[in-house]
Amino acid sequence: MQSSVGIRERIDHVYPSLRPAERAVAQYIRDHIEEAADLTVGQMADIAHVSQPTVIRFARKLGFGGYRELRYVLRHPSAEHKVTFNPLAGFDLNPWDGEDEIPGKAAYVAKALIDELHSALDPKAYRKAVALLAESEFIDIFGVENSLTPAMDLFTKLGYLGLTCRLNTDAYLQQIGAGHLPHGAVAVAFSHSGSSADTVKALRLAKSHGAKTIAITNAIGAPLASWADVTLLTGRGSHTIYGNAIFSRVADTALVDMLYMGVILSDYGRFSTALDESGRMIRDRVFEN
Repeated sequence: MQSSVGIRERIDHVYPSLRPAERAVAQYIRDHIEEAADLTVGQMADIAHVSQPTVIRFARKLGFGGYRELRYVLRHPSAEHKVTFNPLAGFDLNPWDGEDEIPGKAAYVAKALIDELHSALDPKAYRKAVALLAESEFIDIFGVENSLTPAMDLFTKLGYLGLTCRLNTDAYLQQIGAGHLPHGAVAVAFSHSGSSADTVKALRLAKSHGAKTIAITNAIGAPLASWADVTLLTGRGSHTIYGNAIFSRVADTALVDMLYMGVILSDYGRFSTALDESGRMIRDRVFEN
């Protein structure tokens, strides 16, 4: 089978550099591909008369992350060159992963993205964005697909602070609204790539009609930034997002919290009072037995 040949070629390539104990594992797998596929790491160690760490080291020398990955490829011949689903650089979801590993992996990536946001965020641009939001008479918020998540979060939080905001979830209505913004309005646009055509068009329309504009993106020099008075970077633009960009909203929502707290601090008396009033308005909505 093609994968058997592939595994054997890998073994032949690294064999000269292997230690004697590792060669025992290599020899057994090379000569017993199908049988090896059914062996646990302990069983392999017993058959080759070596320790379990030796088996794991051998698998890693073949280029796998560990014995479980090697065993999966032995069991699934077509998987040798297609074993990784990589929705975001630095996050690998593999067929052999256990469910219990996923929370740790996801948390690790989320923390890394937030740390990158903290590093990439320009303090001067952040202060200017906070001032624009706090002093605005009307705030229009744009975003499509995954970017609607942080857009809705910003809309909700600023509304609690008594600021007049609008969020149309339809991209066409965002563009129409942007073309009719009142004097003194601020437009905020979310786009991880900075290249979403609908979002770029909405921000361009807002700016052309006199609104102050804020772009929130992960991409340095993105088209969205061309129409922004203030650009807030959520990262260094170093990540390749796959499909539905499952992690793109992590840094965006963290930035929303930063803007929310910044607006409160800009006029603590005014906004803390507004927040208290909003809380009183919905106090009767709390479920009680």
